[in-house]
Amino acid sequence: MIQLPPPEFRPLGVDGILVRFARELSEQANQRALAFRNQVDAMALPGVTEVASSLTSVRVAFDRELTDRAAVTRALQIACGKLDSADGSPKRLWQIPVAFGPDYAPQLAEAAALAGYTPEQAIAEIEAQTLRVIAIGFAPGQPYLGMLPPAWDIPRQTSLTEKMPNGALVAAVRQLIIFAADAPTGWRHIGQTAFAVYRPDAPEPFALAPGDAVTFRQISDSEFATLHQNTDTNGGATCKVLS
Repeated sequence: MIQLPPPEFRPLGVDGILVRFARELSEQANQRALAFRNQVDAMALPGVTEVASSLTSVRVAFDRELTDRAAVTRALQIACGKLDSADGSPKRLWQIPVAFGPDYAPQLAEAAALAGYTPEQAIAEIEAQTLRVIAIGFAPGQPYLGMLPPAWDIPRQTSLTEKMPNGALVAAVRQLIIFAADAPTGWRHIGQTAFAVYRPDAPEPFALAPGDAVTFRQISDSEFATLHQNTDTNGGATCKVLS
């Protein structure tokens, strides 16, 4: 297990504090960041307006008319002292269908070869993993999922794919992403879902939340086409509440 340094507390703008648990991504650092975010949310600190986690850090925003940086920092330092007892386990488990056929996974063979697998082995390993949403970012609701086994520490491309489609499953640096919208990327396209991670008209626009557990299930191209046409099922994804 990696021994993490003490958390850093840094000002972030005139109304924010950054609490950083590590300068390099690890599962332990991410778990502590997510557990800390949950803990601060539950504390409902007076004057705090937002608590947002990234891969290894948490931003806490506050209203300067209701509190000040010193008071919020003291409360956050106390919260960090109690972090070992915080529950960072997933609260929800998602299963998301993915098509891995040639039409929907144009770079699967390339990514698999970089990881030392055949495409079939790569699919089997992805299906065997229970990943976590380690961060939401880049686009509204877009999840970064990790961590894959070390063999998947494959680099990004040296050039951009100009347009990755909404719902694309992409891979790089031991992580998977489900694209929230058509956008360019340097990550490799290894599958396709009909699951919308961002639904602006839904009561909860972001389908996934940091800390959620996610598994993937292989489906045929024809099943994907059916799910893609039936918008009522959100891609056939299921969500189980764990606690």
